[in-house]
Amino acid sequence: MSSLGAHRRGGGRSRADLPINADINVTSLVDVAFTLLVIFIITAPILQGGIEVSIPRADVQPLNTEEAPFFITITRDGEIFMEESSVTLAELESGLPQLLSTGTVERVFIRADSVAYWGPVLKTMAIAVNSGVPWSVVGEPYRPGGE
Repeated sequence: MSSLGAHRRGGGRSRADLPINADINVTSLVDVAFTLLVIFIITAPILQGGIEVSIPRADVQPLNTEEAPFFITITRDGEIFMEESSVTLAELESGLPQLLSTGTVERVFIRADSVAYWGPVLKTMAIAVNSGVPWSVVGEPYRPGGE
């Protein structure tokens, strides 16, 4: 009597007789890596968030923000946003002083689309002036020889 694995019929080769294959198949690993890369490339602009506006170019210095910036954004169709929240001019006029009274906002940055209606932009500037907080208008730095 022999044990179960000790004797094989048919003269086949045992595992000990097979050559050792030390190759690692990385094809599926590369496929997964490229798939993740494509997903990150597609989702990175979405994760940045914010309201999409085309800031006009001017001879301005880049923002130096030691403090947390607070943005008021005016889109091309005249819609106004305080940070990410859509507001009307009346809500901005009543809400901005309340927000500034908390002391968490040190400067207001006004971002307006380059083709935005001038009325909401001017009214937003007037509200910022009347609030008493320092404010700035945001422009895209102009690169000579570029755009």
